[in-house]
Amino acid sequence: MRVPIGWLAEYVDVPAGTTVEDLDTASVRLGLEVEEIHRAEPVEGPLVVGKVLGIEELTGFKKPIRFCSVDVGEAAPRGIVCGARNFAVGDTVVVALPGAVLPGGFAIASRKTYDRISDGMICSVRELGLGEDHAGILVLGSEGADVPPPGTPAGPVTGLDDVVIELAVTPDRGYCLSMRGIAREMGTGLAAPWRDPGAVTPPAWSGAPAWDVRVDAPERCDRFSMLALEGLDPTAPSPWWLRRRLTQAGIRSISLAVDVTNYVMLELGQPMHAFDREKVSGPITVRLAREGERLETLDGSTRTLAAGDDLLITDDSGPIGLAAVMGGATTEIGDGTTSVLLEAAHWEPTGVARTARRHRLPSEAAKRFERGVDPELTVVALARAAELLCEYGGARVVGGVVDLDTRGPRPQIPLDAGRPARVAGVAYTPGQVVELLTAVGCSVDGDGTDLQVTPPSWRPDLTDPADLIEEVVRLAGYDDIPSVLPTAPPGRGLTDVQRRRRAIGRALAETGYVEAPSYPFVGTPALDALGLPEDDERRAVVLVRNPLSEEEPALRTTLLPGLLATLARNLSRGQRDLALFEHGAVFPGGVRTPAPLPGVEGRPDDETLAALLGAVPAQPWHVAVALTGSREPRGWWGAGRAATWADAVEAARRVAAAAGVELTVRAGERAPWHPGRCAELLVGDVVVGHAGELHPRVCAALELPARTSVMELDVDALPASPVAVGPPISAFPPVLQDLALVVRDDVPSAAVAAALREGAGELLESLRLFDVYTRRPRAGRVAVAGVRADAAGAGPDPHR
Repeated sequence: MRVPIGWLAEYVDVPAGTTVEDLDTASVRLGLEVEEIHRAEPVEGPLVVGKVLGIEELTGFKKPIRFCSVDVGEAAPRGIVCGARNFAVGDTVVVALPGAVLPGGFAIASRKTYDRISDGMICSVRELGLGEDHAGILVLGSEGADVPPPGTPAGPVTGLDDVVIELAVTPDRGYCLSMRGIAREMGTGLAAPWRDPGAVTPPAWSGAPAWDVRVDAPERCDRFSMLALEGLDPTAPSPWWLRRRLTQAGIRSISLAVDVTNYVMLELGQPMHAFDREKVSGPITVRLAREGERLETLDGSTRTLAAGDDLLITDDSGPIGLAAVMGGATTEIGDGTTSVLLEAAHWEPTGVARTARRHRLPSEAAKRFERGVDPELTVVALARAAELLCEYGGARVVGGVVDLDTRGPRPQIPLDAGRPARVAGVAYTPGQVVELLTAVGCSVDGDGTDLQVTPPSWRPDLTDPADLIEEVVRLAGYDDIPSVLPTAPPGRGLTDVQRRRRAIGRALAETGYVEAPSYPFVGTPALDALGLPEDDERRAVVLVRNPLSEEEPALRTTLLPGLLATLARNLSRGQRDLALFEHGAVFPGGVRTPAPLPGVEGRPDDETLAALLGAVPAQPWHVAVALTGSREPRGWWGAGRAATWADAVEAARRVAAAAGVELTVRAGERAPWHPGRCAELLVGDVVVGHAGELHPRVCAALELPARTSVMELDVDALPASPVAVGPPISAFPPVLQDLALVVRDDVPSAAVAAALREGAGELLESLRLFDVYTRRPRAGRVAVAGVRADAAGAGPDPHR
């Protein structure tokens, strides 16, 4: 929300001497984060208001040129050459006199051009640094009380002297998306008098309601108001002060009718919509969408509506507006519109949020409705908009107002007046609690400590005693809460699971891998790129109800999509030799019972807690590595070594060693690994992971180099390591035995190592397979390999 200080000062009597920095501090103290403070680039030198007295059309040049006589408050008018065509005699404009320097260092001087002496410049919005509009010069108006006299300094008139504070409004503070709400907050924070622009009594329009309206979904729209106007001058421009405030708020000026509805939304917080009355046929009905209905919205998109959920405004022709989000193109205000139907309503917030996200239409109206809008303001907003259209567009109200109101009474919230003090640790008296809640806008009944609090209509977020306590603490000041840290209870250190996970991370980092954590979300395209079969259990995912991205709506069942995406991203940025790892939870899917939605009034019972935990998917802890390029760089010491599938297997062995277990490796087959270069990782007879080269099709789909190697292992499937016991120290020197065996070429190295361990018995301390000799078979014979083993070494080699 962008808040111009000049606009705010119309509602709040800001104390003298209050600086922008003081307002910044007050906003933060009230819980409104200040994102940025916008100051216009100053104009140096004389910048004044002028009135066009005469226009001479110059001919004989390549483009239309005008020589204007402009009254700038001096004894004689000045002659100024201008090429714009959007002003006439009698218009009030902004004039930069010789000696002025406009934003960007553009100096103004008296000079001869087009055979005339131009003694200044008539300025456009962009030349003044107020916006990007450069289609014509800035016209402040023609006649009327709002038009300043010639010679008036133009800085305050144009808003060049104004400062705009941009606030980040949290979802529970929707009332602060209006000048009315900000004025209330700043008046309270500064202890200054303030005026409520919404505290007006609408006029009593006479006559029958101007339109036939019916609401078929009162649970989604509990108040709907309309007002009809006619006689609007379609050529009437929006006054400059209104256009300036819209520009400061970041909203583009379109036409008088549209600008007025946007202005009222910013002023009061009540979004509105204007229909071209001549294009509306028959009664208006507010109802839910039906099967197969479509609507072309104001942005030019034709949208398929969700039957039974999207709320519509319709007439005899069908849908004419997506309620609370965006109007339809068939009843859009056009250049020739003279009759207008103004609509202001109160919509149910969650339905608005669903519709806006479904159609990806985050409009300014939807942003306010889904946070909560004051339902008391619908008719007030119509009256304010009608007042502006009558004053500046010559319109007149036709008939009476339509106001369908089905709201019930606002609920009361019981509150113990001593509870805020107990929660915050600050001695708030009951009188102070009542005073602060009254400042919020609540009605407080009761004596002593038992209070009955009725929240104001503009605070739908106040539903529980805890909400009221928060308001008391916020207005009293968060700085008053003592910063006393509780004594931390003595802990027992890290758990065994925590120590194991940290040990695995350290082991991989010490081996040269870089940790690259990623978001735990995945989409179907990522699983397709891995080449997973349709019946693969990793395709059974848990969908997130409100995902951060529609492209990744599910929780991951494997670490590989995120890790490989990180690998590809680094390769695209010029990296070549990469070794990455990630360890974290995965979320296997499957059929699960839906989780109940417990209330917040108390602790859920044991049955509800059990149902909640039963609905949570399992979250086993996995570790994965991905590597490509050179594992050992080349240099004066040699040619280096490329990363291979053996490095992925070795990473798995490092993980197992850090966890205190030993892996067995054998040939396997599982997507996305290459069928002939995939190893199963086992602990006993249980497969806990896989390692090897990616399938060439997977590398091509993910734009990875050929022979990229990966490993993924289920850490939670590893058995708990026994308590470490130091080996007995022998009094005898070690015996080193070098063995050579002849085996078939298809015997895995794990089988050779297992046979040697079994034969050596309990005296064996270590075993290492360190070399392989292969003899090519002659025709009709079986290939054999010679394997050398050393009884003194560290860890088996992955080669067969």
